[in-house]
Amino acid sequence: MREITASGQTVDEAVQSALEQLDTTKDHVSISIIDEGKKGLLGVFGSKPAIVKVTLEKNQIEEAEKYLKDIIYYMNVDVNVTTTVSEKENHVTFDLSGEKIAILIGKRGQTLNALQYLLHLAVNKGGKKYYTVTVDAEGYRSRRKDTLETLANRMAEKAIRIKRKVALEPMPAYERKIIHHALQNNNDVTTYSDGTEPHRHIVIKP
Repeated sequence: MREITASGQTVDEAVQSALEQLDTTKDHVSISIIDEGKKGLLGVFGSKPAIVKVTLEKNQIEEAEKYLKDIIYYMNVDVNVTTTVSEKENHVTFDLSGEKIAILIGKRGQTLNALQYLLHLAVNKGGKKYYTVTVDAEGYRSRRKDTLETLANRMAEKAIRIKRKVALEPMPAYERKIIHHALQNNNDVTTYSDGTEPHRHIVIKP
């Protein structure tokens, strides 16, 4: 985290000087006024410069991306990382692509889910803004969504057929949300989550 102490005839001039030295803009720094300065007689005699301390705040997205690349490096997998930021929705997507992508996805996306959890913590650690995070790998999330929706409908049919509730395997919260959403308009069943993390799962009840 870089820090510059700068001076100028006014606070604004001092801040501008610091921003130029840091090669950044005002929305990426925090500013502390050390001395507001003094104009002096006729603007010259007894004048005193304004002094400010300007600190360049960390770039949450860049640091999280570096963290992800470090993890991938130590997993000995060569992949590309494409980062997309939606400032409107405060959402970051890290999309992975490469030859050994299956290693980063893992069984039923478990490794990808673990990476997503870690990146969510990393991007929000000590940052000013709160971001939600998606870590995807060559369209896996979309394919997994289709699989879950198919599973939801199949298990709903089973619950209706046997006239008993059906419990699904444990899933992370965002996957459970897909199941709930897939069956929300099905008037023949209700869904709810049961259990405690990491064993929390969906129950489909006729």
